[in-house]
Amino acid sequence: MDLSFSADDLAFQREVRAWLDTHYDPALRQQMALSKNGYLDKEGQVRWQKLLAARGWAAPDWPVEYGGPGWTPTQKYIFQMECARAGTPPVSPMGLKMVAPVLMAFGSDEQKARHLPAILSSDIWWCQGYSEPGSGSDLASLQMKAVRDGDHYVLNGSKIWTTHAQWADWMFLLVRTGQHSKPQDGISFLLADMTSPGIEVVALPTLDGPVAGQQEVNQVFFDNVRVPVSNRIGEEGKGWTYAKYLLEFERGNAYAPGLRHQLAKVRRIAAHEAAGGGTLLADQDFARKLAQAEIHLEALDANEMRVFSRLSAGERAGAAASMLKTLGSEAQQAISALALEAVGYAAQPFVADTWGPLQGRTNQTFPVGDHAAPVAPAYFNYRKTSIYAGSNEIQRNIMTKMVLGL
Repeated sequence: MDLSFSADDLAFQREVRAWLDTHYDPALRQQMALSKNGYLDKEGQVRWQKLLAARGWAAPDWPVEYGGPGWTPTQKYIFQMECARAGTPPVSPMGLKMVAPVLMAFGSDEQKARHLPAILSSDIWWCQGYSEPGSGSDLASLQMKAVRDGDHYVLNGSKIWTTHAQWADWMFLLVRTGQHSKPQDGISFLLADMTSPGIEVVALPTLDGPVAGQQEVNQVFFDNVRVPVSNRIGEEGKGWTYAKYLLEFERGNAYAPGLRHQLAKVRRIAAHEAAGGGTLLADQDFARKLAQAEIHLEALDANEMRVFSRLSAGERAGAAASMLKTLGSEAQQAISALALEAVGYAAQPFVADTWGPLQGRTNQTFPVGDHAAPVAPAYFNYRKTSIYAGSNEIQRNIMTKMVLGL
């Protein structure tokens, strides 16, 4: 694979870098530097995504006919690399990267016209209703019922671990519309307006601290919620097919560019932390761990580029999406553990409100500088990465079945 950039690619890189330097302003940079989960609050996140949308860069993977920029695979890689270099927040994936591809592939013309422009502009915020109490990694065992009543489905049950449901305008969700011997049958894919009567969102506190603006996951209860049949994607009972298609996009995201930024931060911290009469970066054991993480990251990067080149040629990710999800999430956890080791005791006040001073809530300061404030919260937050989007054990089962035929 030729990894050298052409003159046009280098010009594009300069264009992206210049735009980011101008539009990714100091306020957003400071807030992102203290983020516990890699995102901003809704106000900051929407502001950033609208800036990208105004430039035409909010959805690099969308086809041109739906508002995508028409970039080559190399341009997409350069854009991700430059965003990681600048430390920008990722776009919220629920709309732009998850439900949008399903709409494009299986939605009606009316559904596409109604939802895709609002997703692209970030005027509408989405959340995902997949997991249920007792039906997480075993998603096909979900039990939330949707009973047909004329032109509506009546929904009863709950969804759990629903990221940013408290901000969402709409939810895409899986419901059971029929009982069959095979659990994957009888599942349908619906779009629900979160303002519908009977929906209640309850926050679920997590180890990284239930801090204002950074609370992340929720349980969503449905009590006789009426959803129009016109909000169903595709055929009734075929939702499992659409869900599997979506999960390829959820699992197949690029990890390497962002992880480079995180690993560089660990290196900067280690260069200033004292250890054994010198710096932690000079410590042979810590340097070995850094080198090992970098080797794994280079291997992940090469695999991502190979897979995304296939996607750009119109091929499906298939089992490769499970591979990237497994390798990427394990690398996230390993690098966050190195960061925790690097800051040492300074990670202890991890439940602090890191955004408080930026948003006028508190005068709290941190004992050894702001760089340590989000390290422990990020470490605890990243424990989830090997579980969500299908646990890594499930991903290995998928690879075993699809690749090895076992």
